Amino acid sequence: MHKDMQTAAKERNSLALSALRMAVAAVQNREIEAVTRKEMPQGGALPEEAILKVIVSMVKQRRESIGLFLQGNRPELASREESEIAVLDRYLPKALTAAEIEAAAREAIAETGARLPSDMGRVMKALMPKVAGRADGKAVSETVRRLLAG
Repeated sequence: MHKDMQTAAKERNSLALSALRMAVAAVQNREIEAVTRKEMPQGGALPEEAILKVIVSMVKQRRESIGLFLQGNRPELASREESEIAVLDRYLPKALTAAEIEAAAREAIAETGARLPSDMGRVMKALMPKVAGRADGKAVSETVRRLLAG
């Protein structure tokens, strides 16, 4: 990310530079939290999955902001958020398709032996670590709910 930030600065790409600076700051803040909570030693780096979680959270916040900006009749701000999502998406693994989410959900249902909608918690607990950063939690839960109700 730091190298991309330097490139964006040299190219005078203020949008990419801003998005990357926010991402680096968010990761650094998460590292500070982890050290404070004694989850990792001082000077240690966050594991890859923790960094992905931070970036996924930033993308999710921007998606929510887009909806609010469109409701508030501010399409220029929504467009900026979409552009920032495009910058951040480069650091996330390829998103799963609906078919891949369904296949993973079916596998988790079989693993947990779930049969009823009330078993959804167990299925989600088994499934989310497998699809973390590659699928929206809402889409995953809707798929699991549909399969268990089926």
